[in-house]
Amino acid sequence: MANLNKNILLIMNEDHGQWALGSYGNREINTPSLDYLARTGVQMDNAFAPTPVCSPGRACLLTGRLASQHGVHDFLGSSPAIDSHHWLEGETTLAELLAGAGYQTGLSGKWHLGDDNRPQGGFETWFCHSADYPVEHGGPHRYSDQGRMVTISGYKTQILTDRAITYLRQRDPDRPFFLMLSYTASHSPWNNHPERLVDQYRACAFEDIPDDADFPFGKQNLESTLPTRFNPREAQAQYYASVSQVDEAVGRLVDELEALGLRESTLLVFTSDHGLNCGQHGIWGKGNGTLPLNMVEESIRIPLIFNQPGALFGNQHRREFVDQCDIFQTLVEYAGVELAPRAENYYPGRSFFAMLDNSRALANWRTVQFGEYGDVRMVRTETHKLVRHYLQGCSQLFDLQADPRETVNLANEPDQQARVEGLTAMIDDYFHRYEDPLKSGLRVRELPRHNGVEAWRAGMA
Repeated sequence: MANLNKNILLIMNEDHGQWALGSYGNREINTPSLDYLARTGVQMDNAFAPTPVCSPGRACLLTGRLASQHGVHDFLGSSPAIDSHHWLEGETTLAELLAGAGYQTGLSGKWHLGDDNRPQGGFETWFCHSADYPVEHGGPHRYSDQGRMVTISGYKTQILTDRAITYLRQRDPDRPFFLMLSYTASHSPWNNHPERLVDQYRACAFEDIPDDADFPFGKQNLESTLPTRFNPREAQAQYYASVSQVDEAVGRLVDELEALGLRESTLLVFTSDHGLNCGQHGIWGKGNGTLPLNMVEESIRIPLIFNQPGALFGNQHRREFVDQCDIFQTLVEYAGVELAPRAENYYPGRSFFAMLDNSRALANWRTVQFGEYGDVRMVRTETHKLVRHYLQGCSQLFDLQADPRETVNLANEPDQQARVEGLTAMIDDYFHRYEDPLKSGLRVRELPRHNGVEAWRAGMA
């Protein structure tokens, strides 16, 4: 029987840049609940999304595998063909693993991995945005409640939190729970958030958003072309308000766990599916905010906070590189679940739970981070980043110490060729080891269509 003292509440906000939290150094955003969890828990300062767009990021966390393994390479649109495709076929999700170990499992919020309208992925309780839900954050929205479509009016963040609290109150007390609460508040369009929250930010200087020139390595795309560009301060105020609303919701959840006597028995995890730019580098959006696709720091860095009183070694800021595949492994270890025997190259991630509870040293932790988005691949070391655009036949090399804003491409400099070759070899070796040749991002134009605006269909990845 699974341990009743090892509940998991996984909160994933959407499009939440790591920079947009007080605990990560933002001086103007108001996030007291999350700052408290970071201060009394463990904050991972170098957490990354392996793919800087929503559906792949979620798939990486839920399966513990890369896009070039599970085959989800871009955000999933809504159409009969897309919804009918079994995107995670053959994969075993975190919820399935935990359910098999005796956990009760629930989802409240965004799924975005195909056919949002039916319970799947190992979740017993299912309250999910309909695939055709309106993007506005207030007003009526359609949800799938255990497969039954319902329309509910109000702010989605509050509705999803209400449903999560109902889940906690109605859970089976004789089984541990895994609840994934997946917010959408900080996704575009950046408007229609509660005025009481937006108003406090309209006078901000937004000093934590660098006033960069336009990204010099591609043209603006998708969210970067929205009317947001013409009133950026209002959009930034709306974005900050969306984060503050999620922070309020997190506070409600912490209070509820305490009231139910579940605070010490529940691991609370806060993270995001990927990062976001709100004008940084001249970009609005994430990896697909430019063509060719980008891998700037704001797109790939995610917040990651763990908190459980008495179980974790609190007040830690960890500097190790971790990503969503590692989160999967960490939660599996925490729950005491045994993974089925697999080939050595099946799971690229590694559990870092020992960092959280300070139980033992983890030798040989990696000092590089790999990423991909379709046929774009990246390696980031502690000092340099190489981005290879395989379809375009070009590369970008950035010295992150001398040029942290990623403005100068060194890839064609004669004195950098040895570095480019070495980093390219690291990319090739890594993906050769882990990718599934049938689902590799290098053949993404041959794979099922994810949406109507895939960069590689236009030859602009």
